[in-house]
Amino acid sequence: MNPQNRHCRFCNEGLRYTFVNLGMSPLANSYLKQEQLNAMEPFYPLHVYVCERCLLVQLEEFEKAANIFSDYAYFSSYSDSWLQHAQKYAEMSIERFGLGPQSSVMEIASNDGYLLQYFQRNGIPILGIEPAENIANVAIEKGIPTIVKFFNTETAAGLADSGKRVDLLVGNNVLAHVPNLNDFVAGIKIILKEHGVVTMEFPHLLRLVEEKQFDTIYHEHFSYFSFRTVEQIFSKHGLTLFDVEELPTHGGSLRIYGRHKEDEALAVTRSVQKLKGEEDRKGFGNLAHYLNFEAEVKETKWQLLEFLIGAKRKGKVIVGYGAPAKGNTLLNYCGVGVDFIDYTVDRSPQKQNCCLPGTHIPIFHPDKIKNTKPDYVLILPWNIKDEVMQQMAHIRDWGGQFVTPIPEVRVYP
Repeated sequence: MNPQNRHCRFCNEGLRYTFVNLGMSPLANSYLKQEQLNAMEPFYPLHVYVCERCLLVQLEEFEKAANIFSDYAYFSSYSDSWLQHAQKYAEMSIERFGLGPQSSVMEIASNDGYLLQYFQRNGIPILGIEPAENIANVAIEKGIPTIVKFFNTETAAGLADSGKRVDLLVGNNVLAHVPNLNDFVAGIKIILKEHGVVTMEFPHLLRLVEEKQFDTIYHEHFSYFSFRTVEQIFSKHGLTLFDVEELPTHGGSLRIYGRHKEDEALAVTRSVQKLKGEEDRKGFGNLAHYLNFEAEVKETKWQLLEFLIGAKRKGKVIVGYGAPAKGNTLLNYCGVGVDFIDYTVDRSPQKQNCCLPGTHIPIFHPDKIKNTKPDYVLILPWNIKDEVMQQMAHIRDWGGQFVTPIPEVRVYP
């Protein structure tokens, strides 16, 4: 794209400032079959910009969302901790908003029904909107009503016209995946009932910066949000954010609560002002703060390579645990392939017997670790390291150790 034509996806300001440049990288969820390994593999710039007007951190759109998400490899139900998170959210929202059989709940990017199942068990009418047909079919087989569509103003208007406006609209880790933010948020305004509530969860830019979580950047994530920026976006479309929670998920996320501006029954909580104050104190209202991140990312890369080179020089065997999108950003940016990591493992059958994009590291069932007894297991989904270390505690039987790469290399005996 000509730099002169590069504009902010929210406010349309020209994009001139680099947040971080991670070089060229394949699509993070484009896992390869054996027969694809010798074929040409597309790489795209993973160059992130920050808008000087609204301070939205964002990637250009090199591949259409329809091509990225129409056949997707991520199934939410393979993480026990994420299922627990979903169940806890359902219980909380049912109580807080008085939801019952007379209510309606819709989830955007509902995946395999991991969340909606908990509302359904309480007799609450549900509907999932999921663009990936392969994942939607799994949800449908579980009895979760699901429409295979992208959510936008057209989808929202069609559902509203058919009487499907909702009391609670949920979007977990979808906002970052939306190339047309304005159209998406305008759709939320359309689908919500007069006193309806929307909640959205997404990784918090403040945590990404403070914890050096550069590996959470990949082409499927078009935008990276501070609270101050997401509040601007929702406000533009007639929605007020009346509450916010800081969550530990995905290395540090926000859960925002929104309502129609006209509906003042739900007052804005102190949490909103508190978080805005924290972001301002830490520099997230100042463009210069965003321009320091790239140097910290380079230091994190060098530290990981120093550890891996040192371990290999000592003859140590290193394998990976997990095949998450974030791991593919990490490994491709750092130039880590089978010369460092023999293989990785994953609980998802959809990823097993494939190879990671770019690096071509093979993916196996977790049982392979028992058979090969490596010295180190590099946990690529470091955000669920406690869950992984509990599942794989048996590596300590032969003296194996766990390693996490973010925010810095840590070895766990």
